[in-house]
Amino acid sequence: MRGWLAIGGLIPLALAACGPLPLADAERLCQGDARDAISPRGEVAIGVGSSGNGLKPLGRFEVSVSSDYLMGRDPAEVYASCVQRRSGLPPSRPLYEQPGWKR
Repeated sequence: MRGWLAIGGLIPLALAACGPLPLADAERLCQGDARDAISPRGEVAIGVGSSGNGLKPLGRFEVSVSSDYLMGRDPAEVYASCVQRRSGLPPSRPLYEQPGWKR
């Protein structure tokens, strides 16, 4: 019986985690989605590692492309819909008026 009580107590906690974010947090997170709608992002890492047999070159290359970029969606539209979805509220300001946002 205790097991069921423990599980029953976790369900409301899990559902609370799915609730809306505060508007400021949603706006900050959604700026990343808007940036992803502008262009693909990539990362290149080059280095040297050592092992028992000496030095070995190491490398890594990553590219991420968002579906918003592929569909040609306007970053401001991506931002507004993301903020609405995450917070339940419209953005306090349009994307292009957000502090730190560069066109």
